Amino acid sequence: MKYPFWILSFLLFFNLQVQSQNPSEALEEVIGAVDEHKGYDRTANPLGLYTEELYKKEAKFAREALKELKKINKERLSETEKISSELLRYDLQETVDFYEYEAYLNPLLSDAGFHVSLPYHVRDFSNYKQVKEYLNKLNAIPAYVDQHLVLLRKGIQKGILQPAVIFEGYEATYNDQIVDDPKKSYYYSPFLKLPPVMNQQQKDSVLAAAEKAVATNVIPQFRRVKDFFETEYLPAARKSIGVSEIPGGRKYYQNRLNYYTTLDLSAEEIHQKGLEEVARINSEMKKIIAEVGFEGSFEDFIHFLRTDEQFYAETGEELLKEARDISKRIDAQLPKYFKTLPRKPYGVAPVPDAIAPKYTTGRYVGANDDTQPGYYWVNTYNLSNRPLYVLPALTAHEAVPGHHLQISLNGELGDSIPKFRRNFYLSAFGEGWGLYSETLAEEMGIYRTPYERFGKLTYEQWRAGRLVVDTGIHAMGWTREQAVEFLRSNTALSMHNINTEVDRYISWPGQAVSYKIGEVKIRELRKKAEAALGTDFDIRRFHEVILEQGTVTLPILEGRVEAYIKRSMKK
Repeated sequence: MKYPFWILSFLLFFNLQVQSQNPSEALEEVIGAVDEHKGYDRTANPLGLYTEELYKKEAKFAREALKELKKINKERLSETEKISSELLRYDLQETVDFYEYEAYLNPLLSDAGFHVSLPYHVRDFSNYKQVKEYLNKLNAIPAYVDQHLVLLRKGIQKGILQPAVIFEGYEATYNDQIVDDPKKSYYYSPFLKLPPVMNQQQKDSVLAAAEKAVATNVIPQFRRVKDFFETEYLPAARKSIGVSEIPGGRKYYQNRLNYYTTLDLSAEEIHQKGLEEVARINSEMKKIIAEVGFEGSFEDFIHFLRTDEQFYAETGEELLKEARDISKRIDAQLPKYFKTLPRKPYGVAPVPDAIAPKYTTGRYVGANDDTQPGYYWVNTYNLSNRPLYVLPALTAHEAVPGHHLQISLNGELGDSIPKFRRNFYLSAFGEGWGLYSETLAEEMGIYRTPYERFGKLTYEQWRAGRLVVDTGIHAMGWTREQAVEFLRSNTALSMHNINTEVDRYISWPGQAVSYKIGEVKIRELRKKAEAALGTDFDIRRFHEVILEQGTVTLPILEGRVEAYIKRSMKK
């Protein structure tokens, strides 16, 4: 039964205390009230609500929900309920922190931002309902932009904004959407292939509405973004790059490290771990250089990889075909390593031209609904900076056994976990799994040449370098030039990718360290299980333990693996 919001609030703040002797019911009520609260607040606009009042309201609600959650006797909960309770606590605390640190006033990143997220809504249509929903989203863009400009202007007033240095080339994120012909807009492209179930009259009506929506509610809004960014935001952008250099920034950075790693690690500890990993991986790289018989220094070999034509595709389609081939080769290996595989398939597609210039090398994009696949996006922009030898590692990370497999399984857990957990994502777990998947692909035999194995190492080195660079920038006063030079001298990443990545780390403090921290923990737990179980170790069962509860924090994951080891040793 769907209760009115005021009744749910009553249940949350009064009735739960009466029912506290039944922890399972109390937890269910808290989770239900939180789900209802979020749904209640975000139905007014198809693209969501983004107002200071909303963030304040959600933080207040989260604080009260945390109080009620704390009253529940966790010892009487099942394992799944204990995990749900801890994850809900984690999620609610982030809602509070997001508001208290006023992070909502800065919805821009070097490769993202409120307007840059709009292309994620552009998908092919399967039915008429999706057509109407998409039209509604296009017509909601003016209100969406209004809300964000209010927040950004307040951020400028309070000095909560990004460094100017990260915005080189950022004009492509809005200029490319300012076209004279609405039918040439990227946002019109889904209407070029309407569902066959629609009759001609419906199609004519939809096409007229689509052209009007793009002409009046899309293109003009990107002109507004351009004007705001170039005349108001960029002139005010700060000169310093480290978040610790702004008032309260050091405390905020530690908060971000705690959130993204799900652990309590200092910037200094993470920095040192990064240096150790960089040295270890560097020695592995040198072994491959010797294996291929290259004569010259480490830097000479990196230069060779960055410039020799044999390592680069001539066309975007060639790059995509290679990615698809790798994807299918990995698909064939999955049953050997996993007991449970996702039902949802995935496609391989290029990063949309609208966002490609400032976008990462590749990314996984989940499905909007059950009628659509997930997508492994491959960036075909600037092909001279997209080496083929890193493509197997990228594919394993973004598609399978990485993000598509993990995220899809999480979403398919159904009623076995609460609704809020089906789309729950923590970087330490999700990105840690993605990076672990790159090593798993090596066990599967996916890397066929020494250069592809070197590509796998350079991706691992890239993530290890993030521990050093992110903490260097935000806690140790590094310049952008220092960060670029560190990655240039220690990885085979192209200079385009290095510059794009460093700007990302500057604009998104703490997130980049989650990959390596999560991967190190998963490898550590696997090594522990292998040592304890010996010949009884089952890789399929181990992966089931890692994934069967969906996204969890690293401490929860460690507890699950330790319990699995104890159970297995008793048999």
